[in-house]
Amino acid sequence: MKEHEMENEVEGDTLAQGQTRESASGASQQQQLPYEIAAANVRSSLAEIETQTSNLLNRLENVRNTSHKKLAGEQSLTPAASPPAATSEGDKTTQQSSGHARPRNEGPPKRTPAEVMDLLERLLLRSVNGSSNDEEEQDEFVLPPLDEVSHLAVLQHATTAYLCSLERQQLARAAVRLTSDALNWQASLFKFPITNSTGYYRDDGECVLQALRMALINQLNDNRLQRVQSAAVYLSEMGHLFTMQHACRYLGLPIASIRVVPCIKTGDAAGQMDLEELERIITGDVADGWQPLFLMATAGSPITGASDNIALLSIICGAHKMWLHCQGHGLAAFTLSDHFTPSPKCMPTSLTLSLNSWFGVSGLPTVLVYQQSRNRVTTFFDNDPVTANRINCLGTWSALQALGNDAITDRIFAAFDSCRSLCQLLLEIEGISVLSKVLPVGSSEEYRDMLANATKYNELFELAVPTVVFQFDGRNSTVAEPSNDTTAPLDDREALCIEKTTGNAGYYDRLNTWLGQILMRDCPPLALELIEHESNGICLRYYPFLPGYGEQLVGRVSKMVSEAGQCIRTQCDILHATIQHRVRFHRLVEASGSLRPIELHDWAGLGGVQYVPEGWDAMLTDQTKAELNKLNSALVDELQQTDGAFSLGESSDGLICVRFGMVTSETDIEELLELVISTARSIQEHSKILDTMSEILKKGIEAATMDLQREAEEKLWQEGILRQVPLVGRVVNWWSPVAKETGMKGRSLNLTQGVVESTENIYKYHMQMTPKTSTGLGGSKGPPAPLVQKPIGIIADESQSFHSCNTSSNSELTNSASNSNIPPVLAKSVPSLPSTMTGTVKSEAIEAVGEKADDGGAAVAGGAAKES
Repeated sequence: MKEHEMENEVEGDTLAQGQTRESASGASQQQQLPYEIAAANVRSSLAEIETQTSNLLNRLENVRNTSHKKLAGEQSLTPAASPPAATSEGDKTTQQSSGHARPRNEGPPKRTPAEVMDLLERLLLRSVNGSSNDEEEQDEFVLPPLDEVSHLAVLQHATTAYLCSLERQQLARAAVRLTSDALNWQASLFKFPITNSTGYYRDDGECVLQALRMALINQLNDNRLQRVQSAAVYLSEMGHLFTMQHACRYLGLPIASIRVVPCIKTGDAAGQMDLEELERIITGDVADGWQPLFLMATAGSPITGASDNIALLSIICGAHKMWLHCQGHGLAAFTLSDHFTPSPKCMPTSLTLSLNSWFGVSGLPTVLVYQQSRNRVTTFFDNDPVTANRINCLGTWSALQALGNDAITDRIFAAFDSCRSLCQLLLEIEGISVLSKVLPVGSSEEYRDMLANATKYNELFELAVPTVVFQFDGRNSTVAEPSNDTTAPLDDREALCIEKTTGNAGYYDRLNTWLGQILMRDCPPLALELIEHESNGICLRYYPFLPGYGEQLVGRVSKMVSEAGQCIRTQCDILHATIQHRVRFHRLVEASGSLRPIELHDWAGLGGVQYVPEGWDAMLTDQTKAELNKLNSALVDELQQTDGAFSLGESSDGLICVRFGMVTSETDIEELLELVISTARSIQEHSKILDTMSEILKKGIEAATMDLQREAEEKLWQEGILRQVPLVGRVVNWWSPVAKETGMKGRSLNLTQGVVESTENIYKYHMQMTPKTSTGLGGSKGPPAPLVQKPIGIIADESQSFHSCNTSSNSELTNSASNSNIPPVLAKSVPSLPSTMTGTVKSEAIEAVGEKADDGGAAVAGGAAKES
């Protein structure tokens, strides 16, 4: 084998070179035997590595994303620069003699190991906080926890790096023994011949790259450089096209050499590679001068769960001398079969074993199992001696022993059994459609026996489905009337809108996105993720083959699936109610005169509406849209105090609207819409009161100012100009004093009567009174009417407010105005207070008071409104 040849080569090189060691005294030198490391030193060094690495891993595992860690993460990752080191006298002399200073190389600063670890923690926290939009404090671990086996596998990476410091001969001996043991154990587990070889790589993509590289070496031999441009590579449309493109670019193959083979769309074989189409493509390529080189098959597609027909593909590849590479999580089912004996003719040329996903262990490499070719010429680069000396299998060698055969099979069976149980549960839920391959119905014991008795590829892979893909489509739901009495029955046209069609596929994508987010939040033990299906849109996928997930499934499949089923049923009831109420919701919104439906392309609830007062549809200018946005923003704020299901939304054209969320079957849609309309009218009326009051005050102040100015001019003409001259005026006033009653009167604004009146009564009685107010002076008569009383004529049509009321509200306002104390002159402009303000605020007079005539000036003062 390759390992034994390498070991003999290493030993010959070492013996040819010879080794000499100095004695402890250093007095003489003599020929020494090959140097051996004491076993005690090896044990103590490995124990020290285990201790330090374990402490390091535990420290990283305990890094939490807390508030004080966030503050530390926001700080700069680079500490303050240390002061420059003192320059020695010799360096100063050298710099002076050279005539110029030598530029200093700015390398990394020196830090202690503890400082390095602190820097790493801050870097991890900053990377996590930088990708999160949640501003709330979180108390979560940054790195996932490691179980005992994963801890051991990660620890072996440090051991591998340490063992690479051994001499070449010693490293080769350790690598051969470790590789041989790991090969024997994996051959027994995954039922491949012991004559195969293994390689350990970082991921599945690197395994495909190495398999394609060995296919070039095996088939093209010495003519590889001349014939590499004519090689053809094949994979199904369910395969990893990006991985194959990367491998072709790396090896110099043109992208045009990749052939994508269609899959079967319907029937029990849906998702499998179409073999007839494959034969047709290969025949056409051979006729065009292409040489079939490599075919990648899939066992257990991550999208459909289906597996290609490995037996027939092996025959096709053998006829065309092609390399058959197989990958997929369905290959893990080899460990569950007790009677599977593969035929050498039907075996794939190479396999990819994703042990980290199958075992649920972090830190394991991906294994490439391949057949050694006997009739080919190898070169130095084909053997790859650099990577062959690395003991990359140490993590796999350790994990296989730490788990044992029983634990490995239990973890793999628990993953497959969880897919079977979940698929069986989803088929019973109304409105859920399973898109992946449906597994046979039965108990876990029956399913285990069926896998154990499988003897052929197709029989085994038909049972081993590694994923469940499903979505909510509502097609199995029965159209039932909601429980409230106000909801009218749905007609046939509206009932058809409930089922998923091409017209409402986008809305169902949003529903499935909402369902996936809720399930991932409420069912964290269930490994769910959202994917985009080529023909079905947004779907949910359960994928149990994840690192660190296998241990959580053993013995917990039944309980986990039962809890997940209860949560899925609850959310599906909400989805059914939402899509049924959504039809009536849009019908009621269209019938309303003040609500307009808004299309929200990222919302899964009932939808969005915008409140638009009547008459505003014909004058939607930029200023009008801004006012409407303000009104609807205030409406959302008010509604959120009543129910948290309302939220603020924005359409594609920038219009603010009220978003309605998910509802239940007991929700009364008409009551919700009435609440929106009544709240909007209340806000609108309250805003109009404020606008109208400000308009009244403005008009009153203008009227008072004009009266005072006119009286000042009349007083000037009556008293004469001489009285206004500084020196002459005093003489005139002394000779002919001015009567006190002829002084200029101030002005006050009486909101109750809607008039501007003079203020002589306020100065006479030192209080604000109306003619009906008792003076308290012993008489029953009220004060005399002011000398000046001028009504304020304001027409509502002169100033347009964006809160103009509709027809129904105008009638209500007219009735309320007629029964109040507001005079008829203000009834047209001052609407009634909303119900929340009735009886709370009572308007009083706002005064505009002029100063005395002696001072020759005029001022306007405002009174206050008293609260009852």
